[in-house]
Amino acid sequence: MKSSAVCAVADGIQLAIHLQPGAKREAFAGLYGDRLKIAVNAPPVEGRANRAVTQFLADFFGVAARNVKLLSGETSRDKKFLICGNQADLLKKVEEVLS
Repeated sequence: MKSSAVCAVADGIQLAIHLQPGAKREAFAGLYGDRLKIAVNAPPVEGRANRAVTQFLADFFGVAARNVKLLSGETSRDKKFLICGNQADLLKKVEEVLS
């Protein structure tokens, strides 16, 4: 993997995310420094944006929301997520976004 935004770990992959809450559409928005930028509709209040990005990642990777865990950055735009699942499949999906 050529980006430092993605790290392979024992039970899946770890993603470094820069979150853009309150966006018009939900999507990957390229790289923001050494992080994947993700835009979500939800506002950054009462954990709504965190829940929205968790669901966005679950849908994108085709895993259950319980397999997407926020590791750090609960109140920050910069977050780390663990996506649990088949590492090779998850890395392939990330490669699609980065290419």
